[in-house]
Amino acid sequence: MLEQLFPEVKWENVWEATFETLYMTGISVLVTFILGIILGLLLFLTSKGNIWENRFVNFIISATVNVFRSIPFILLIILLIPFTKALVGSMLGAEAALPALIIGAAPFYARMVEIGLREIDKGVIEAAKSMGASTFTIITKVLLPESMPALASGITVTAIALVGYSAMAGVIGAGGLGDLAYLEGFQRSNSQVTLVATVLILIIVFIIQFIGDQITKRIDKR
Repeated sequence: MLEQLFPEVKWENVWEATFETLYMTGISVLVTFILGIILGLLLFLTSKGNIWENRFVNFIISATVNVFRSIPFILLIILLIPFTKALVGSMLGAEAALPALIIGAAPFYARMVEIGLREIDKGVIEAAKSMGASTFTIITKVLLPESMPALASGITVTAIALVGYSAMAGVIGAGGLGDLAYLEGFQRSNSQVTLVATVLILIIVFIIQFIGDQITKRIDKR
């Protein structure tokens, strides 16, 4: 059926590119989730009036997050080429895109984590402190559980952004649907390949949004 509708599309290449996009997105979302929570917690805890209040540390982390969050992704990939080559050994392929994807997305998600933590009622945190709870207990039993709906919503937005980032990374040889659309679609004037790649990216985005919305609804007790 698909072969008849799109005779100029090599479907084995499409499925391989789809897998590469899912691989890049999945790994980068997982690492971004962990790094983003760590950075977001540090931003929150070292800010004024919080447990680890430290103006200097907060400034350094905040400045680093702002810098990497502000660099356009396509420029970030280029800037990270030496680092990527040293880490992965190549600047081509799905694995070579991972450093840029993670470094580009983690600061973005960290700010969302910080915003989610700031929305927590300070009275809940103070109550935990007054009961003698340790910092670790406050983080694991108060901060993360109370902000979980915001964290889930934030990682959904970030995952969708990462799908778009992975498509941009494909333009410089990172593989995936972006690479397929550019090399086999645009450069060879094959509009069918470009259309199929675009539709598949949209489907992935819709699925991520649906799953994210369902998870957020389930864990939001408000």
